[in-house]
Amino acid sequence: MNRIAVGLAALSISAGAAAQNDRAMDLDALLKQLEEGQFKQTEQNKAREREFMQKRAEQDRMLEETRERRDALLQASERLETQFEENDFKLADLQGALDERLGSLKELFGVLQQVAGDTKNKFYNSMISAQYTGRSEFLDGMAQEMGSSSKLASIEEIERVWYEMQREMTESGKVTKFNTDVVEAGGEKVNKEVVRVGPFALVSDGKYLEYNGVTETVSELVRQPADRYMDSAENLQQSSGELVEFGIDPTGGSILGLLVQAPTLQERVEQGGPVGYIILVVGAFGLLLALERLISLTIIKTKVNKQLKRKEIKTNNPLGRVLKVRDDHPNADTEALELHLTEAILGEVPKLSRNLTIIKIISVVAPLMGLLGTVTGMINTFQAITLFGTGDPKLMAGGISTALVTTVLGLVVAIPMTLLYAMLNTRSKNIVYILQEQASGVIAERAERG
Repeated sequence: MNRIAVGLAALSISAGAAAQNDRAMDLDALLKQLEEGQFKQTEQNKAREREFMQKRAEQDRMLEETRERRDALLQASERLETQFEENDFKLADLQGALDERLGSLKELFGVLQQVAGDTKNKFYNSMISAQYTGRSEFLDGMAQEMGSSSKLASIEEIERVWYEMQREMTESGKVTKFNTDVVEAGGEKVNKEVVRVGPFALVSDGKYLEYNGVTETVSELVRQPADRYMDSAENLQQSSGELVEFGIDPTGGSILGLLVQAPTLQERVEQGGPVGYIILVVGAFGLLLALERLISLTIIKTKVNKQLKRKEIKTNNPLGRVLKVRDDHPNADTEALELHLTEAILGEVPKLSRNLTIIKIISVVAPLMGLLGTVTGMINTFQAITLFGTGDPKLMAGGISTALVTTVLGLVVAIPMTLLYAMLNTRSKNIVYILQEQASGVIAERAERG
């Protein structure tokens, strides 16, 4: 047993020694690797140092060249500054000499510049520019050149300014015809013959035109003025030298622009809204009833007048039917005949006064409906004020316009209906008075006979 233990101990000692030898070999290999790596890193650093030293001379040379260039530029800058100052003094001296030599001419050119600017603004919106184009561009360029530099106007430019002003005055008193492109209301550009009435109006194909100075185009007014102005425009274009009545706008189109913006009768009615349409429908219905009653009462009155002139009784009129009661009751006493005649007259009265009550009601209701529209329009106006304030008057104008239009429509319906009712009621009563008068005569005649 002891021998076995000794053997095992010897084996364990030999195994430990072998492990230590393996570790020693690993550390030596690691140390060798570190030495080799350090050597390689040193070689790389030395190569970089050599490369840097080689480029240092070149960098010093580039730095020196840059400094020399900077110094040269600084010297050039100082020289240019000195030259600029000298030129500035020379320019001031020359400007003073120029002003001294110009004398009163400088004031003249200043006035010429001002006149060119003012005339350009006038030509810009002048309808004469539709015939003679390019005038405002010349004056604008001339005013800008004289204002931005010391450039003096030539004799030709001064004469052209005078010529353009003289031509404007001369053409202002002429009615001329010329051809130009006109933009129609649909957007199509067509070359047409245009009649120009001084600087006041442009007319083509019986329609008024407008001139746009921004685009230098002539176009038809989208909305034309009233028919009487359209007729005069057509007569002017068709005339061959004779005098023609024609309305002109002395403002050059401002009044005409406001005139064509005025709403038409249809647009006024549309502003009344639903209440306005109801008033018009009720008014039309009342007018039809009034016309029917007017025609009927006129016919009846004619027949009654004929019956008064003849002895033969005809039953196609109220008087004939009332007088026929006398023949139907030849033996009746006076009181009975009076009752029969009264009954016949009362039977004729509803026929004579038919629909008059409806006409009277319409004449009373129409203003009330107009008042309803007025209240509705004012409510809309106050709602708009509540939501948007009073900054924009157009928001309030819509409701106020509706209120006023409905009021006007109500009065337009009520006034004629009132007059028609009074006239028709008078005619109806006149016929009834004739019937009563004739009935009284028949009763008196029967009483005398009895």
